[in-house]
Parts: sequence; structure tokens; C-alpha cells
Amino acid sequence: MTSEQIERGSGNVYADLDLPNADAMRVKADLVMRIAHLLKDEGLTQTAAASLLGLSQPKLSGLLRGQFRGVSESKLIECLTRLGQDVEIVVRAAPKSRREGRVLVSAE
Repeated sequence: MTSEQIERGSGNVYADLDLPNADAMRVKADLVMRIAHLLKDEGLTQTAAASLLGLSQPKLSGLLRGQFRGVSESKLIECLTRLGQDVEIVVRAAPKSRREGRVLVSAE
């Protein structure tokens, strides 16, 4: 019998894999997931969605498959606004228990 050890993740798979820019990648992934949900709800083809978002169809296809390196957070936010979403950025002090702040994405 083999012994397997299970380790609880941090909530950020990019950090768990020790990848560079893990926090930024997590934010982009969260933004892309929201875009994907909205596109699914709208029932748009990738071609129509790409046109609406100001992207090429291959670029959108890559985004939806998790290939978002080279795509800025501001471009993803622009995509959300083109899909009729308000994007609110809130800045507040981090708790004293943490030395640095962090960036989170939440959707209503």
C-alpha cells in the first residue's frame, strides 16, 4: 500500500505551484471566469463575443482556456464593462496581521 499525504491548498493554485506573479494570475483567472460566465449566460458565439469585447476570436478562445498571460487586468475589466458590468475598485487598509495588502475579485 502507498501512503498519500493530502495538503490543504492556499486558495491560490498559482501560489501553491510556486509560480511567479501568483497573485496577479489569480486575479486574472477570477476576472476571466466572470467573463466566461457572462458570455455563457448571453449565449454568444465566440466570434460575436470577441467582436463585442474588442478581441480577436483566437485571443478570446485562448483567454477562455486560461491563456491570459500578456492580457492586462485593465483589458479584462474593459471586457466586463462591455458586457454591461459595473466594476468597482475599493482600496482599504490591510489588517495589521498582514504586512502587505492583496487584490481580490468578488462578483455579485
